[in-house]
Order: sequence, then C-alpha cells, then structure tokens
Amino acid sequence: MKKVFCLGCLCVLLMLAGCSASKSDGDVELMISAAASLTDALTDMKASFESEHDNITLTINPGSSGKLVQQIENGAPADVFLSASKKDMDTLEAGELLLNETRVNLTENELVLITNKDETSTVESFEDIDPATIAHFAIGEPESVPVGRYTKEVLDHIGLWESLQGKMVLGSDVRQVLTHVEMGNADLGVVYASDAKISDQVKVVATANAEWHEPIVYPGAIIADTKNPEEAKLFMEYLTSKEGKEVLKKYGFK
Repeated sequence: MKKVFCLGCLCVLLMLAGCSASKSDGDVELMISAAASLTDALTDMKASFESEHDNITLTINPGSSGKLVQQIENGAPADVFLSASKKDMDTLEAGELLLNETRVNLTENELVLITNKDETSTVESFEDIDPATIAHFAIGEPESVPVGRYTKEVLDHIGLWESLQGKMVLGSDVRQVLTHVEMGNADLGVVYASDAKISDQVKVVATANAEWHEPIVYPGAIIADTKNPEEAKLFMEYLTSKEGKEVLKKYGFK
C-alpha cells in the first residue's frame, strides 16, 4: 500500500509516539484506538482490566472510526482498533494491517433521534421531521464518521436527505454531534443509543428502523505491527468475556 504523509498526520504521530511501546522489561502500554462512542465503556473497562493485569496500562485514543483508520494507515502507533463500522475495519483488513485471525464482532448499537431535554418537540419519529421547522440538524460527517453514514442512509430512505441540506451541522465524531444538541446549537441530532444514554442533557424522541440502515456492528482487531501481541490478545479476550459484555450493556450497547 502506498502511504501518504501530511503535516497533520505527522503531528498525530509525534503525540502518540512511543505509547504502544514496552515501558520496561515487564511493563507494557497498549494503545487502543477506538470509536468515540466507546469512550465511557472503555474508561470503565480500563480500571477493571488494569487491576487484573498490573503490568499492562491501557491508553485510549478515541475518535471517528474513519479518522482512526487514516492514522493507522499513516503509521500512528496502535495495538488494537475498535471500530463503529465494518466498513472501516474492512479498509484495514484489505490493506493487510490487521493481525490474522484476531478480528471479532464485539457489540451492536441503535440509531436514535435526540433533542435538548428542555425543548418542546412534536417529533415522535424520523418521518415526523419537518425541514421547514428546523434551523439546525446535527449529524456526523458522512464521509468519515460512521454515525453520519448511517444517518444519511436513514434520511435517504425516508426521502429527507436533500431537503435537509443547508440545515446540517456536521460533527467530527458522534460525541460532537451529541454536544451540539446538548448546547442547544441544533434542534435535533442523530446519535447512537449508547451516547444518548450517558447524557442527562438530551432526550430520545425516536429510534430508527434497523432496516433503514446497515447493521451497526462494532468489530475489533489487533493491529498487525503491534509490539505487544500477547497483551493485546489478553485485552481482546477481556472485551469478549462476560465481564466485558456486561460493561458494554451497562453503557447502552446491544
């Protein structure tokens, strides 16, 4: 694969450099590049996992799955990649950047329509969205943010994508979409059910029909050039364990 470097990518590399290298003969730091929607669940898991493996420290690098893929393709250090879409994981697999036979589907999510908790809204379904009554509509950037891609599929399906152009406020990841609605910068927004669950500033007004978009599946895998394959495997085993699944469920994942 031909790799293209840019100044922005170099900055990322400088910030992350050394994070996935062994700290000493016995201590290991694992870099976990993960979809932003997994942030709270992974923070919870970090404490539990590290208490069981006192020689391993987890460093969480959250972001939109598309941008994390670009970082990894450009050589940014990462031991494990946790994506919010199969498409982004497929990209790394096609580039032979994943460790063989480590890819696994971890969990699923739902797409929900939210508004600020203080807003009085008559919207009770996605079909109720009336572009004429909306000033700003928050979604993820469809090209690089999986939640934005799923949102576009839904809006295309119900015939509202074109009529909402000019109203859209684009987020660089799902947490930025959530923030736009929390802060009152958008009348409505589309996020994952797990993100809506962790906020006390928004309310869910509708859940998208799962048939209107691709399945929201979260795959995980170990990066091929990890310097810590055994420790990365331990973390992947934790993610798929009963304890790991309970944490994901706690934060609203299916």
